[in-house]
Amino acid sequence: MNFKLSIEEINSLERLHKNTHDKRIADRVKCVIALGKGYSFDQIEEILLIEERSARRYFNLYKDEGEDILILLNYKGGIPKLSKEQEAELIKHVDENLYSKASDICNYIKKTFNVDYTTEGLVITLHRLGFSYKKTKPVPAKADKQKQEEFVKAYNELKTNLKPDETVLFIDAVHPTHNVMPANAWIKTGKEKEIKSNTGRERVNINGAYNPNDSEIIYRKDETINAQSTVELFKAIEEKYKLLAVIFVICDNAKYYKSKIIKEYLKTSKINLIYLPSYSPNLNLIERLWKYFKKMVLYNKYYENKKEFEKAIDNFFTKDVIKYKSEIKKLLNEKFHIINAC
Repeated sequence: MNFKLSIEEINSLERLHKNTHDKRIADRVKCVIALGKGYSFDQIEEILLIEERSARRYFNLYKDEGEDILILLNYKGGIPKLSKEQEAELIKHVDENLYSKASDICNYIKKTFNVDYTTEGLVITLHRLGFSYKKTKPVPAKADKQKQEEFVKAYNELKTNLKPDETVLFIDAVHPTHNVMPANAWIKTGKEKEIKSNTGRERVNINGAYNPNDSEIIYRKDETINAQSTVELFKAIEEKYKLLAVIFVICDNAKYYKSKIIKEYLKTSKINLIYLPSYSPNLNLIERLWKYFKKMVLYNKYYENKKEFEKAIDNFFTKDVIKYKSEIKKLLNEKFHIINAC
């Protein structure tokens, strides 16, 4: 049977197994995990002492309904312990507070409503109320939602009123290190896959610009990223768009963008610098390009020496960006995600 589970699915099932105290549910979860790791029905019957017929039923239920059904199989229904009003209050409370352990929510319910829940019973209830047990996502703590929204509004107005002899670019720098970046891959069940790594920590400093209008990418490799190298990037941008009258360039708040050297250069340049709100990398389109670049060039890739490493970088920005232009354009769309950290 060709059935595989992702690492995330296995981790989620293992958490579910750890949090349940009912042997029947634990067996169902172990059965699905074993199948996902490549064990046969015969092996499961022998090791877990679960009949093949039952194992197939658990597998089909999980495949069709997901892990929630493994828990709900044990749920007999009946009158909920909490009223609709209490459930609404619980939903609001859990949504506004982070709990890593279901037992802590049990304690909250006992203290607030004087209702007793077992951990397993609460897990069933939480799933029914629309909650899942998953990782949080870190965001910059100082991100300002209002300023981000104001930027997006201003950007949309800028794009709407853009003249034929004007364009907009996003700029930023990235610093890949000459070493392998281990990442997920399809590996035969029960085996480990080793990949060679380098001992050095040599970096390549890349300064780049991305134009969402024509999907053009301009990049430079410099000894260091500073005001002087940024001026050279500006020159490359102006050369690329020498027929245009105004070039709006959107950047973050790195100090060198506000240096005297940059301010002096901009006095006679067609470039108009626009600063992103602080702590808002989510608004810089080129950040998505860097993620795609790392996926294509760095993840699970070994380069014998720095020369080979730099060649792979050059190939990405000269050949691969043409080959994957439609994919990159789709990834770097102008639908901005607002971070709500305030």
